[in-house]
Amino acid sequence: MVPPSLSRLARSVASGFSHRVHGLLLGLLVFCGIHGWTTQAENFRKDVLPLLERYCHDCHGDGMDKGGVRLDGHESEAALMADRGLWLTALKNVRSGMMPPPKKRQPTAAEKALLERWILGDVFQLDPTRPDPGRVTVRRLNRVEYRNTIKDLMGVDFDTQAEFPPDDTGRGFDTIADVLTVSPMLLEKYLAAAQTIVSRAVPSEPWVPSEKVVAGKEFRRAAPPSEALTNRLGGPSGSLMLAFVEAATASAPASVPHAGKYRLQFDLHAAERFVDNQFDYNRSRLVLRADGEELLSKEFTREGNKPLRFEFDREWTAGEHILTVEVQPLTPEERPVRALAFRLDSVTVRGPMDKARGVRPKRHAEWFGTEEPRGNAARRRQARAILAAFAERAYRRPVDKATVDRLVTLAEGTWKRSGKTYEAGVSQAMVAVLSSPRFLFREEAPIRTGGTGHPLLDEHALATRLSYFLWSTMPDAELMALAGRGRLRAELDNQLDRMVRDPRFSEFVGNFAGQWLQTRDVETSLVDSRQVLARESAPDPEFEARRRRFRELRDRPDAELTPAERKETEELRALVIRRNNAPIRADLTGEIRRAMRQETETYFSHVFREDRSVLELLDSNYTFLNQRLAKFYGLTNVVVRGEAMEKVVLPEGSPRGGLLTQGAILVVTSNPTRTSPVKRGLFILDNILGTPPPPPPPDVPPLEDAAKAMKSRTLSLRETLELHRQQPLCSSCHDRMDPLGLAFENFNAMGLWREAEGGLPVDPTGTLLTGEAFSRVTELKRILATGHSVDFYRTLSEKLLTYALGRDLEYTDVPVVDELVAALRSSGGSPKGLLRGIVGSVPFQRMRSDDEPSSQAPHTKPNSGAQARLQP
Repeated sequence: MVPPSLSRLARSVASGFSHRVHGLLLGLLVFCGIHGWTTQAENFRKDVLPLLERYCHDCHGDGMDKGGVRLDGHESEAALMADRGLWLTALKNVRSGMMPPPKKRQPTAAEKALLERWILGDVFQLDPTRPDPGRVTVRRLNRVEYRNTIKDLMGVDFDTQAEFPPDDTGRGFDTIADVLTVSPMLLEKYLAAAQTIVSRAVPSEPWVPSEKVVAGKEFRRAAPPSEALTNRLGGPSGSLMLAFVEAATASAPASVPHAGKYRLQFDLHAAERFVDNQFDYNRSRLVLRADGEELLSKEFTREGNKPLRFEFDREWTAGEHILTVEVQPLTPEERPVRALAFRLDSVTVRGPMDKARGVRPKRHAEWFGTEEPRGNAARRRQARAILAAFAERAYRRPVDKATVDRLVTLAEGTWKRSGKTYEAGVSQAMVAVLSSPRFLFREEAPIRTGGTGHPLLDEHALATRLSYFLWSTMPDAELMALAGRGRLRAELDNQLDRMVRDPRFSEFVGNFAGQWLQTRDVETSLVDSRQVLARESAPDPEFEARRRRFRELRDRPDAELTPAERKETEELRALVIRRNNAPIRADLTGEIRRAMRQETETYFSHVFREDRSVLELLDSNYTFLNQRLAKFYGLTNVVVRGEAMEKVVLPEGSPRGGLLTQGAILVVTSNPTRTSPVKRGLFILDNILGTPPPPPPPDVPPLEDAAKAMKSRTLSLRETLELHRQQPLCSSCHDRMDPLGLAFENFNAMGLWREAEGGLPVDPTGTLLTGEAFSRVTELKRILATGHSVDFYRTLSEKLLTYALGRDLEYTDVPVVDELVAALRSSGGSPKGLLRGIVGSVPFQRMRSDDEPSSQAPHTKPNSGAQARLQP
């Protein structure tokens, strides 16, 4: 209950404001507590309440809730306690100039500063001498991190995209601990993956038969193929292509030094060239022979690029033997639509199959050394050394003796079983390590000093945070060595510079920039090139009338059509097909999409590696192109050759330059058949300015409904949006989004420049909600890079900090972000300075003390399966 004295004082100081402010101030007093509440109440009454009445009350008081925000809707102290989110939103909107709106009376700089101090001090109650690092849920490795870690740890490229379900995302990133949960299915997949990975990396036998590989290109054909087939088949340089429709025989010698039992392994692929909506009915017989003896004779039809492997055991004498592959066409009359073929990759000859002639398996010396341990005691000693080193790398920190003892005991129990080897025992213990939560989750521990306050992370946890932030993989040997000596913090700046120069920094570029800018999606975004380009042509009423007539006839039952109508249907069908299959001036192919993604990633990497100003991400006079993409963009006056990305200085006045006019971002912010000014405007509000609008209400009418009332002519997209904004439900958000998005209307949904759509000239002019007017996209980019640079600094800092920490930012992080923004302003936008500020910040360097009451509620509970104490 609220003490009566506090209630009376709340009523007395709140006079002149609406009756609901009584509840607001009452909650404020309770929130401040019995001790010290008088000062905060006086600050609110004297300084803040007049500002709210003067600048905010018309839209957010007396029951008004424009934008879903009310300042007089709090009934209790509990409601106010939850209102830090409201004040955080208010702080962001005031700082960005979004509120109050430009047409309303504006607070002075001093008044804004006063409101900021009150929010940070009296509402957030932040102690600058004792910053709060925030609470982080223990983090599971996501699919990218798992793959990279396994590659560095085991030397195996394990395809997590195919083997694991997609990771959930939070705040736009797949590094957020709260959403990286572990389902029973994923746990089973982790166990299976550990077995697969270890079996591929670590030999489980002390010897294997020697082997010889005969590549497909070493086979010689009895007769050369026809030139037409050679051009159609293609194929990898190391393989041999044998078409279904042409008889062919190819042979290669294989010499063996010893007589004995050998295993022959033929590896082929049933290759084909994809042709949309067309099928290939050719059949062929594949015959495999060794020294003239038939090993296989099998008939094949289209197999859909299926791998084919055949194994045969044969007793061979020492010397040369002849391997033969023959193709016998069975349907010579069929047209080779898909260029069906057998692709011979290799034939592997293993043997002799006896231990006396065997060899050490690949990578055996890497794991087990060159000296074979004699006796069980020697095996235990070697296994202990192997598993202790392996577990330390896998767990990314030193392991205790008890953990190593358990692993050695597991290995010994395996190798002592009948039919098992010493190598199999060590391998099984490695499977246990890769199945452990200490590998799958990023274990963190504090440095215990016995003092009060939030402790520093130990240096191994710091090395792990740093490595997964910048490389998306485990710490390398240098980071681990520095952490082991307690020197990583002292060498942090040098290590940061080294890590940015390292090729593994490309993982940060692809994973952070790819998610922040959504360019990961460009290769799968649905865009219909033909329909997009068709919108740019002037209307063709005659063809549209014929199309409508065709659809009318097509949809009627065939029995109802007269012979003349059936003939008309077929003629119209042919017309529509010809129109739909007519050549188009450009196509958004897979190669173009990949080049678009590479353009953005190379550009972003250049800015960060070369320590250019991050404002160049918004506007510049250059980009990175290859020959294919330059031609697609229509940049005929730049010279680029080949597939590699090259830095290109753009012509004077070019609308390109900066991220926002790059093809990848223009494509992912479009609809399948047209541009979307709403998506493009929302993208800028969320990812550049940091002021995203709230989600649309569930009953918001579709955009197309606004144009239905206008039947006399076809509306442009700008006119349709203007009608849409006239609806009260829509105006508050679209007034912010639409001007930004419409500025990019000269770029179609494929990222190509255009001057008109539907025969109407494109109009990119607009005025931002903050008052700045522009006539073209180049002017908007300049406005964003100059007038809104601080907003961009803040947004980029928040996005990077969210990605690095793996959690949503809270009000306690405001001072950290403010420090990052101040550093960017003083350095002219140095990205390396930004990275240095993040890795040196309190949230990155420290962790919450478990035994100390938090200044806020716990962020989350630990994920299922990730206990506070992780066992091997």
